[in-house]
Amino acid sequence: MAGTDDTVADDDALYVLTAVLLTPAQFPSVLGDDYPAACAALRLEPYAEGYGLVLGQDGDGSRWTVVVDDVSLVAVAIASWDCGMEYDLSPDDRSVVCALPGWPLAVAVAAPGVPAPHDPVHDPETDGVEAVVPLSPPDTEAWGPAQRRLGADAIASQWADWRGQMDDEQDPEPASGSDGSPAATETGGDAEADGDGGASGTAGAKAGDESAPAAVNGDDGEGSGSAATDADRTPDGAPQEPDAEGSSSAHPGIRRALAEARGYLDDPPPPGRVRSSFAPGDARMIRADGPGWSLVARTDDIAFLLLDEAPGEILPVGRGPKLPGLLMSLEAMAVRPS
Repeated sequence: MAGTDDTVADDDALYVLTAVLLTPAQFPSVLGDDYPAACAALRLEPYAEGYGLVLGQDGDGSRWTVVVDDVSLVAVAIASWDCGMEYDLSPDDRSVVCALPGWPLAVAVAAPGVPAPHDPVHDPETDGVEAVVPLSPPDTEAWGPAQRRLGADAIASQWADWRGQMDDEQDPEPASGSDGSPAATETGGDAEADGDGGASGTAGAKAGDESAPAAVNGDDGEGSGSAATDADRTPDGAPQEPDAEGSSSAHPGIRRALAEARGYLDDPPPPGRVRSSFAPGDARMIRADGPGWSLVARTDDIAFLLLDEAPGEILPVGRGPKLPGLLMSLEAMAVRPS
């Protein structure tokens, strides 16, 4: 393998552009809701030790994703790049598990001195009769599970910015259980490989007007994702429970997603479905996914939900009396980066 400083193309070399980790605690969530699903997307066995994914181009300019089992080497390279240091990532051939055509993530750079990035051309004589469909990043013009997970990743990586959209007057102390009020937002954008071993989604946000939905705390201790009117509130100011027909100002998917997240405490999901990472102070950042939903939260603050059934919407979940316990329980069972 070769670094991007090389200017003379070598047909047998891989010019490394970036790398990401594929482990139970840290994987590109664009590939799946959990670690086994992410491995399956790349036709890999979900080994507990994980893999490193090296993305680059060959001398012809073709995109390749090289899977290696030397996770430590890839982690050191990513950490060095994050610190602005040069690092020549050249895994030993014996650590190479396989080479897959294409890239699962969008990469904004290209190797110098080689043709523009393109998918490899299948040659039946050398590559076998059956062609392997090249990996490709998700379509950013559509909304689906991959885009939903990328949106949650973007919120996690830019928590302060998203949290800052909350109305400080209505939510002066988010950890105390008071209501928050963010503007309605929409997510979308390109997925780019980043140096922390995951995929960062650059979500585009469109602030709503003053009548946009706000986070409120439900009687069950979990926030709904839309504002409650006076008619919806009990005498003490808390939003009422849904009536017999299930009508409520909250998006119906919020209670379902929170109930499924709570179900993980009794029936643990596959590895990586719930992940915990660093957050300022003594808090932890929680990322959890499930069928049709993604949750991102801080253990000392509120949560945000994204749903397949609500394209582009970010639904805030007020802290309430039960959300803190749910988040701490999820954190206790989550996998963490080593």
